[in-house]
Amino acid sequence: MKTIRLTMAQALVRFLENQYVAYDDVEQPFVRGVFMLPGHGNVVGLGQALLQEAKRLEIYQGKNEQGQAHVAVAFAKHMKRKQIMAVTSSVGPGAANMVTAAATATANNIPVLILPGDVYACRQPDPVLQQIEQVHDLSLSTNDAFRPVCRYWDRIVRPEQLMSAMMSAFRVLTDPADTGAVCIALPQDVEGEAYDYPEAFFQKRVWRIERRPATDIAIEQAAEVIRNSKKPMLVCGGGVRYSEAHEEFRAFAEKFGIPFGETQAGKSAIVWSHPLNMGGIGVTGCSAANDLAHEADCIIGVGTRYTDFTTASKWLFREDAKFVNINVSEFQSFKLDAVPVIADAKAALPKLAKALEGYKTSYNGEIEAAIEKWNKEYDRLASIEFGPDYVPEVNDANAKSAFKYAEDVNAQLTQTAALAAINRLIGENDSVIGASGSLPGCMQRMWRARSVDSYNMEYGYSCMGYEISGALGVKFAIGDDRDVYAMVGDGSFMMLHSEFITAVQEHKKINVCLFDNASFGCINNLQTAQGNATLCTELRYRNPETGRHDGKFISVDFAAIARAYGAVGYTVRTMKELEAAIEEAKSIQDRPVLFDIKVLPKSMTEGYNSWWRVGSVEVGGTEANRAAWQSHLDHVRDARKY
Repeated sequence: MKTIRLTMAQALVRFLENQYVAYDDVEQPFVRGVFMLPGHGNVVGLGQALLQEAKRLEIYQGKNEQGQAHVAVAFAKHMKRKQIMAVTSSVGPGAANMVTAAATATANNIPVLILPGDVYACRQPDPVLQQIEQVHDLSLSTNDAFRPVCRYWDRIVRPEQLMSAMMSAFRVLTDPADTGAVCIALPQDVEGEAYDYPEAFFQKRVWRIERRPATDIAIEQAAEVIRNSKKPMLVCGGGVRYSEAHEEFRAFAEKFGIPFGETQAGKSAIVWSHPLNMGGIGVTGCSAANDLAHEADCIIGVGTRYTDFTTASKWLFREDAKFVNINVSEFQSFKLDAVPVIADAKAALPKLAKALEGYKTSYNGEIEAAIEKWNKEYDRLASIEFGPDYVPEVNDANAKSAFKYAEDVNAQLTQTAALAAINRLIGENDSVIGASGSLPGCMQRMWRARSVDSYNMEYGYSCMGYEISGALGVKFAIGDDRDVYAMVGDGSFMMLHSEFITAVQEHKKINVCLFDNASFGCINNLQTAQGNATLCTELRYRNPETGRHDGKFISVDFAAIARAYGAVGYTVRTMKELEAAIEEAKSIQDRPVLFDIKVLPKSMTEGYNSWWRVGSVEVGGTEANRAAWQSHLDHVRDARKY
């Protein structure tokens, strides 16, 4: 057997260079590149290996470990999990920073390869800089924190262990049913240690992403449930997009006239204007999807995890409704006591359609009526202008002070009108990305995806700080001939926007639409709707008289921050300024753009025939707290129990 002597890190990079995936008739390299924030633990061993061995791999400099990992997550998500990036950091706080991103990837079933440096395997210089000493177990390091948030975890304490570890890692990274973050901890001494690796380890290896077929018995059982229903409804989940089952899903819905609601991950699998597309479903859904979901007697979930936002905390669907779940994951397919079809959506849907030949639903105008009702509401939301007739959309204790907010924050635009305008003004094939706050709700309800796969929402973890890093990841995925727009709140921008600098550095144009309402508006709504006073959810000065954060609002010039970074920044306070800024920015191609959009607090969308179970207060508190608890009890009574 021929061997080659390499350090463990050199062998790792050479291995990454030669990993490919094949799906259907398409074959491509699996690892696009490596994001690196160097420090002790990766700058020497792995850094040298990247300099020596990287030929095809693209190397990028991160600015924050969490940020660079979120770039990788968004990239893999937009590439439908068929190409990834690796990320590497130093030993201690650098590694810990990536734990949040690993959780984001795993919660969303997105593959990302995390390569943190680690403390010395030999333990001779212990404790080294950034090492945490646990007196009950000296084998523990910061990297053990990755264990609960990764699909696969390993630590290379001998250079020859790399071979079995990487085979297991790539098995998970390329598994549609159980993918997520993979962490391979790299002790800094072992990175530089050599071993005689067999040359076969570095040969081109093709990982086949195969379509799991549905069994005949599963199809038969699913068809029987659907055939006995009168008003079935489809749920279009992210699995439709990842399996590239767009046409199969559309054809199935059309053949039987079954309406469908979209999850955040499934949105844009089918364009918004399709006559059976009822829009977003669940807590952040619109009235069209939710009204039909309440009446449906059979729910056909395709590639969905049924999060509490999709099911409205299991309150959305009738207690006697039957479920059929098509999912490559056995775990997901059994949820809600469903008839499971454990299969790839692209393979299963045509087979199920054949088994249902001749079936007809009993819908008689309800679909069209629901769409018409929602379109009227959409038009109202899209045209709201601040003035004497404006009524805040959120019915809570602070809603009556919305007019005072307008003066305090110097804002005229409503969030819904601004979002609808951006949707109308950008290119049909441009992509949009978001993650947290009130914007995902407004977007799932109001964003009209005019092209397929143009909507990239991270809502499995709803991770603040993902949006701008994610926009850069999408930009790497779609290339320079299309634009990407990140929808981000002021709170999320302040939490993490490090990779905005990376976009400047790489001459990548990302458009950041920053909705500044001087608060954590979404959580403020949740807080006050439960009968509580505002606490730490608005961006105000501390009032020396009260000792609380109820002083004046803090005004931040976010556009100036963008310009200071070398990007383009626009301050937007009116619809006319918004339209002009977006049109002007279209001519900019070599650097990021930030639109600092000042919007009126409390001007987002509300819930439509949905409920979200939160930690309501059972005893004590105010009368409003007690009313919220009673509402909680009423909804729990009507919610499905499993």
